[in-house]
Amino acid sequence: MKHTTLTMMIALALTTTAVAANDWKDGAKDAWIDGKAETTLLLNGNLNSFDINTDVKDGAVTLTGKVENSVDKALAEELIENLDGVTEVNNQLTVMASGKHSSDKDNSGLKDAKIATVVKTRLLFESEVSGTAIDVDAKNGVVTLQGEVDSDAEKDLAVAIAKNTSDVNRVIDKLDVAQ
Repeated sequence: MKHTTLTMMIALALTTTAVAANDWKDGAKDAWIDGKAETTLLLNGNLNSFDINTDVKDGAVTLTGKVENSVDKALAEELIENLDGVTEVNNQLTVMASGKHSSDKDNSGLKDAKIATVVKTRLLFESEVSGTAIDVDAKNGVVTLQGEVDSDAEKDLAVAIAKNTSDVNRVIDKLDVAQ
């Protein structure tokens, strides 16, 4: 009887510990995603990260706060949904009415700024690419990559990252491989 009770107590303790460890692991993962999301927004020069709040639950990121226009709202969502570990983005950002209507030309420039920012951010977060050494420009959905990389593999990865970014129509590769 003592042996059975002791065995059951040990099994219960191990099960409880495993469940608690798994809960802690999930919470740590959410905290890690939240930190990456906050950092991504902070490093972006087109957004005021102090007006955007992020909350993470089971990999789902909820964005709340305010932005100046719909392009900023879309940019924030795009930046966050491209982070590792993010399963979905619930974009509840409020667009502040500016009173001015922008033309299609202005919207095109804002879309290109969004594309360039997303590509640059993805390059910075890729550990196998020296993102700080690569300049990213976008015009009418065409992304130009310039700079110096350490290898052909790094060059190919940078081009692939740019090509796989939303709204990119074409990539012009002007990257040089260091000798």
